[in-house]
Amino acid sequence: MNLFSKFWLIFLSVFGVVILISLMSFPFFFFPLLVVFFFLFSSSIKVIYEFERGIVFSFGKYDGMLFPGLNVVLPIVQRVSTVDLRLNVVDVPQQSPITKDNVSVSIDAVIYYKIIASDAEKSIIKVDNFEYAISQLAQTAMRNVVGEMTLDEVLSNRDEASGKIKEIVDKASDPWGIKVESVELKHIELPESMKTVMAKAAEAERIRRASVIKASGEAQAAKIVSKAAHIIGSVDGGLNLRTLQELDNISSDSSNETIFFVPLDMVKSYEGYKKRGKK
Repeated sequence: MNLFSKFWLIFLSVFGVVILISLMSFPFFFFPLLVVFFFLFSSSIKVIYEFERGIVFSFGKYDGMLFPGLNVVLPIVQRVSTVDLRLNVVDVPQQSPITKDNVSVSIDAVIYYKIIASDAEKSIIKVDNFEYAISQLAQTAMRNVVGEMTLDEVLSNRDEASGKIKEIVDKASDPWGIKVESVELKHIELPESMKTVMAKAAEAERIRRASVIKASGEAQAAKIVSKAAHIIGSVDGGLNLRTLQELDNISSDSSNETIFFVPLDMVKSYEGYKKRGKK
């Protein structure tokens, strides 16, 4: 309790005694004095919650801090500004920065910060409106960070971008007694033309992967078929046995049609045999 508060408590005590004396000696002064006493008493009491700190200014000069609980201040002479120490959330408005590879993107973010209890007076003395200042600082930092990154880096490394923004805002807000907990990029909106280009690129990449997988499968199948043909060819009668197996597989289903390939030379020989037979 500062000197002003002690003086004011003494004054209120003396004023209360005067009211009691007036009740006995001058009853017609009792009610006006009582009204004045309750007005001064209610104006002197300041309750600070556990999540707050009170910044006291006496005649405009910083005069200490009020802690949680019941506190006494001097009306008119002293003014108290309360500061919330809880975690604050500020929505950073949507920005349209240009990336390092000259692509305009729309980004919005959210920043989490809180006021340091031991330096709570700085958030009132050092900056006019710390909430607005934090929001503007985050917007500037976001534009600078995104401008130093390519589009692919922004899309794939959101945590890195958020960390850089947090570091810049936290360092700049230290003189204000503010600690930045985290910065999160909520949404990244791309231009419609860029969405079309990226969709085509993704489709081409999928086609390329499918072609590679298909070619790889054919190469593996060719190796296995070549190995099987080598084994069958090295065994006497193996090829005939393989042919009979395939014919058996085809004939197992009545809906299948069996096609035999006959060399053209054999057909021509048969035609010559028929001509000789007619003669």
